[in-house]
Amino acid sequence: MNTSTALPRCTWCGTDALYQHYHDTEWGVPQRDPRMLWEMLMLEGFQAGLSWITILRKREGFRRAFDGFDPVRVARYDEAKIQALVADPGIVRARAKIVATIAGAQIYNRMAAAGEDFADYCWAFTDGQVLHGDGVHFATSTELSERISKDLKARGFKFVGPTIVYAWMQAIGMVNDHAVHCFRRAQLAR
Repeated sequence: MNTSTALPRCTWCGTDALYQHYHDTEWGVPQRDPRMLWEMLMLEGFQAGLSWITILRKREGFRRAFDGFDPVRVARYDEAKIQALVADPGIVRARAKIVATIAGAQIYNRMAAAGEDFADYCWAFTDGQVLHGDGVHFATSTELSERISKDLKARGFKFVGPTIVYAWMQAIGMVNDHAVHCFRRAQLAR
């Protein structure tokens, strides 16, 4: 993680090297892999009430604990596995969020079994296009994040309120919300 503090970045990533690396290489980059889109949605759910840097610092612990966020494996977790996860200091040990992730894996798998690709589902909300914020005003939710949230909830997903969904949309590059002064804004607009 060789990052420079001299680069003009979004202010939210501060000077933390891990945060800067995430900002510079991942945040806002359009993600089209269905499993990764699901992983990021689950991690955003774990972030509820916490800061993203907390989740980012524990991300490898989450990946280890949740079998690389393999939805087929996660969907089969039983009570013994839930108890093991609740006791795992490498993750956020909120039982409700753990149970929601297992349910989210089951929903993901049902969608796949029905021939519905999770990436196609996610990107259909924008007709496959990246949306662009103005780089000056930063919403915490939008009409679109409210619509996506409502649809996800109707499918049974938990911890997918409009604010969480909007943060996910930014993270997965569905919205380019890099600040107008940020070096990544123009790079991702191409």
